[in-house]
Amino acid sequence: MSENQGDSEGSFEQRLRAARSRQGLDARPPQPADQAGPFGGSPWGIGLRVGIEMVSALLVGVAIGWGLDRVFGTRPILLAVFVLLGGAAGVLNVWRVFAPRR
Repeated sequence: MSENQGDSEGSFEQRLRAARSRQGLDARPPQPADQAGPFGGSPWGIGLRVGIEMVSALLVGVAIGWGLDRVFGTRPILLAVFVLLGGAAGVLNVWRVFAPRR
């Protein structure tokens, strides 16, 4: 009977390990050295990325607004609209950087 108990115990351990791995409860493997921070990079790298994304979104908005204003002859209206849209796109990009991963 003790052999039967040993088999069921081994089987239980295997089933438990399989269930824990399916649910994602096992320990995660260590992160590579190039992903130092919780957001996948160094603080300087994250700050640089956020700054570049904000500035580039605003520049694209300004360029589109200025170009459309020149084409249609509506001087400040479309520029103002696209500056706001560019700013919103920049904030959305920053939100995506810091949003928790699922």
